[in-house]
Amino acid sequence: MDLRLSPDDRIDSNTRQHKAGTAKRASAEKPKSGRRASKAAKPEKSKKPRRRNGGFGGFLITILYMGFYGVLLAGLAGAAVVVYYGSELGSSDTWEVPKRPPNIRVLASNGQLLSNRGQTGGEAIGYHELPYYVPLAIIASEDRRFMSHFGVDPIGLAAVAVESLRARSLTRGASTITQQVAKNLFLTPDQTLGRKVQEALLAIWLEQNYTKEQILELYMNRVHFGSGATGIEAAAQTYFGISARNLSLGQAAMLAGILPAPASYNPRNHPQRAIERQRIALANMVREGYITEQEASSASIDPDRSSVPTRVAGAEYYVADWVETLMNAYLGEVHDDVIVSTTIDWELQKHAEFVVKEAVLEYGSARNFDQAALVAMDTEGRVRALVGGVDYNQSQYNRAVTARRQPGSAFKPFVYLAALQQGYTPDTLMVDEPLEYNGWSPQNANNRYVGPILLRDALAYSINTVAARIAIDIGPEYVVETAYRLGFSSNFLPVPAIALGTQEVSLLELTAAYTPFANGGRGVIANVITRITTTDGEVLYEEVPSGPGQILTSEQVGMMNDMLKTGVEAGTGRGAQLGGWPMAGKTGTSQRSRDALFVGYTASWVGGVWLGNDDDTPMRNMSGGSIPAQIWRDFMTRAHQGLTVANLPGSYIRLQDRVALPQDGGGFAGQPAQPEGWGGELPQQPLPQQPMQQQQPQPIRSPDAIGDLLNGIFGN
Repeated sequence: MDLRLSPDDRIDSNTRQHKAGTAKRASAEKPKSGRRASKAAKPEKSKKPRRRNGGFGGFLITILYMGFYGVLLAGLAGAAVVVYYGSELGSSDTWEVPKRPPNIRVLASNGQLLSNRGQTGGEAIGYHELPYYVPLAIIASEDRRFMSHFGVDPIGLAAVAVESLRARSLTRGASTITQQVAKNLFLTPDQTLGRKVQEALLAIWLEQNYTKEQILELYMNRVHFGSGATGIEAAAQTYFGISARNLSLGQAAMLAGILPAPASYNPRNHPQRAIERQRIALANMVREGYITEQEASSASIDPDRSSVPTRVAGAEYYVADWVETLMNAYLGEVHDDVIVSTTIDWELQKHAEFVVKEAVLEYGSARNFDQAALVAMDTEGRVRALVGGVDYNQSQYNRAVTARRQPGSAFKPFVYLAALQQGYTPDTLMVDEPLEYNGWSPQNANNRYVGPILLRDALAYSINTVAARIAIDIGPEYVVETAYRLGFSSNFLPVPAIALGTQEVSLLELTAAYTPFANGGRGVIANVITRITTTDGEVLYEEVPSGPGQILTSEQVGMMNDMLKTGVEAGTGRGAQLGGWPMAGKTGTSQRSRDALFVGYTASWVGGVWLGNDDDTPMRNMSGGSIPAQIWRDFMTRAHQGLTVANLPGSYIRLQDRVALPQDGGGFAGQPAQPEGWGGELPQQPLPQQPMQQQQPQPIRSPDAIGDLLNGIFGN
């Protein structure tokens, strides 16, 4: 049997259509005869071929659809995030740039800038006040598309994203200068999604409401440069001691290089890193076409250098700190930038700093001290120089104004002044002998005593027992009252030991209290501010004469000067003698030599010097008549140059002429020459009638022995 198919057996489309048509006609012609017949007569449905997507094209279309929907969903989610975090900022109608914290510009009497104070450390400066390369250095280093973007830099964001993907970690930030301004002005430094969204919104708002120059000016005046300097002017003053108006190209590049990490790149603490950052900033400026290769090479610092010339914070910073503390008393709360003119003499201020540092460097190690302070003022109480410590960079603690230390015997003049006001005179005879009063037993150095002695000489040689007897006799309350009248503000306890300077005072108030002896008896209030103005020139404060007025009589001034002159002519303060100038003063050394002071004056100047250690460690072989007196003399020699020599004020005349000092063969410190023993006038006031242990003074055989004894044992 032949099973092969013939052409007629194959069903093509025509045959299929023909058969279908024949069947349809047959069905129409044949009557229906029941259910089975009906089923059989139902025509066969034709099947359509399935349409299939072809290969890669279909896959690409699918991806595009998915991408479109993904972008749409991401856009909706992003919009929701923006709306959510943007709503936390409130309406943009309420947004405004906050005021910059006020700056206090502190000037010396000649207009020299001492320092800036306030939260920023420098005043705001205008964009057009700066050399052209200063803003360009910042743009090239921080945001090279700053002039073209709208506040956010999509190109920069994409570049950072690619870098971070390759490195599998965030490589760098992508914030524009405008975003940094937004962050500094309005936001906290938190690195969160919400903060970044708000930063971007605020940046766009800034770009719509401010010019590029205004935004860059905001940035330069608000950005932090390290070392407490906020703003380009503060940075220029802090690191280079100049105004930002005078920055060189190399300095501008170095400041621009600081910005990514001020604590790590500033030239004061990390000079090598600062030099490397300067090189990068200059290279960025060359890349952007702002400067040439030759200009960059000329401006860069030799990378082999181990340091960068930067400004060293001098002693004038102590003055600026003091001025800042006074502002509330003068103006209340400061809201705008102000300019404060002071009484400080710039040249003398730097000289004071020099002599103090030199003395500590030369003698500090051998004598075991590392700190010093100096105050110098004119006879009206205007402070002309002030040193609060040896190195402001190491310690900002002001030992001239803030510190309270025991003045030792430098306080005794106020005990003696109280006695003069009660009828004593420099020629009153006292007795130096052991003393016990209600359990208190003050002693002299080496526990040696000289017996009868004039008040003048007791002060000149700083005899403790005589000062104690005076305080007991007139009452310590009267000593305290006298001290307050002369300007002390420390809280004193009225106890007999106050006579030996055991209660703490500041060097500033101690020095000011000596001023009435130099000016004829007028009380003063130590002053450093002469004028305060706004930056526009509006006068907010003008110095006016102040003080308690005449507090001492001419005779009292004369008697005090008579006694205190003896102290520098023959007593413990001989090391302070100032050539041909009549002068007076008093030394002071506290218990265990923890403090050493000298306060002296002429008819033109008053000054005080303190040496010691912050931790109260005792010094070695130190007294107020040694290094402190020497520092005082070195400073005052310069201060008196060009001045006319003048006598100290006062009308007191000694009751009798006195002869030469012991080294010349006569009596000592105003005592008449005698062949033996001790003579003198009877006391004009009775000696204190208080319970005490009586002991006969040691006999003294000759005037020379008296001088030797006093010079040897009363050197405090």
